[in-house]
Amino acid sequence: MARQVEIWNDMTEIATRALLLCQLAYDQAIAKGERFTIVATGGSSPRVLYELLAKKEWDWSKVHVFWGDERYVPVNDPQSNEGMTRQTWLNHVSIPESNIHAIPTAADDPAIAASEYEQHIQEFFGIAKGEIPQFDLILMGMGDDGHTASLFPHTKALKVNDRLVTVGDKDGQPRITMTVPLINQAKEIMFMIEGAAKAKALKAVLAPNGDVNQYPSRLITGNTIWLCDRTAMKAK
Repeated sequence: MARQVEIWNDMTEIATRALLLCQLAYDQAIAKGERFTIVATGGSSPRVLYELLAKKEWDWSKVHVFWGDERYVPVNDPQSNEGMTRQTWLNHVSIPESNIHAIPTAADDPAIAASEYEQHIQEFFGIAKGEIPQFDLILMGMGDDGHTASLFPHTKALKVNDRLVTVGDKDGQPRITMTVPLINQAKEIMFMIEGAAKAKALKAVLAPNGDVNQYPSRLITGNTIWLCDRTAMKAK
């Protein structure tokens, strides 16, 4: 699949470019008379973009927001991806609550939560078990260690190919994450990468060859666009 890499000066420029790409994806979906499905990400990188999206005058009744991964905490926990997304974006627009498809985190067993979210996605897209739906746009970041979503180096989640959603593991703490096949199926996958701390991992991820277990972002091989700032592109 196609991979495009763009270099920008800072996160402000990255967010401005990302906003344009979000607008184009929204326009294409709406022009076809369809709903617009977007998958949000956590971390610090998307905050500026979310603040810009909060000012958009879209037909929010046609926008459906999902999450690529979630820490196993309540929405009011400072670590919650959903909580951050609501605070910076969703609480400021007139999107119906039924269009916000949060990852459940209340079950005693994270595996149950992962199964529930997978079933919810299947029902939303009207697909059977074993089929893979296609989101319009998936937003992604990358950690200093090369992980993305909750696909961490040398963890079992990297090899899950028969599920849409699985349990990730961050230093013994469970996460809920979309799987590699589901992410790669998206019409467009947009990475936002900022900072010198990510330079080493970014170089390894974008290299022609490399270890997917050490740098899981290499597993994302769908239609991707990488928006990177100059410091991240300066390999150590």
